[in-house]
Amino acid sequence: MEVKMNKEIQEFQESFFFGLSMRQCFFSVLAIAAAVGVYLGTKDTCGTEIAGWLSVFAAAPFAGCGFFRYHQMTLEKFVWVWLKSEILCPKKLVFQSENLYLKCLEETIEIGTRSCRNGTELVERKRSKNRKKKGRGDAVD
Repeated sequence: MEVKMNKEIQEFQESFFFGLSMRQCFFSVLAIAAAVGVYLGTKDTCGTEIAGWLSVFAAAPFAGCGFFRYHQMTLEKFVWVWLKSEILCPKKLVFQSENLYLKCLEETIEIGTRSCRNGTELVERKRSKNRKKKGRGDAVD
């Protein structure tokens, strides 16, 4: 005897009828009812072939609702999330790039443009002077 175990416990669905969940059975019954209603309502006016196609098109949305899953969401949850994100609370996300390399070199570039010389050398001189001052201050204290 073999027992099937799902890899993900979230993918577990309880079988209600013929391996279908309660939700899938409910929407299957709705799809059948819609197909039969459309067929019986239109077969006299449109003919049997067109009535058959109309009943298939009437049943398809109901059947799709029962089996629809997207990121573990049913159709109703998906539609609600989509309406919230696109219509009720849309947010305009603007991309603003950040050049970290430029930020690191801003001081060097600014000093170089002010003095019309090599900014890197000037910044290094300034830093070495600060290091020397800190070294002397520590020795005195």
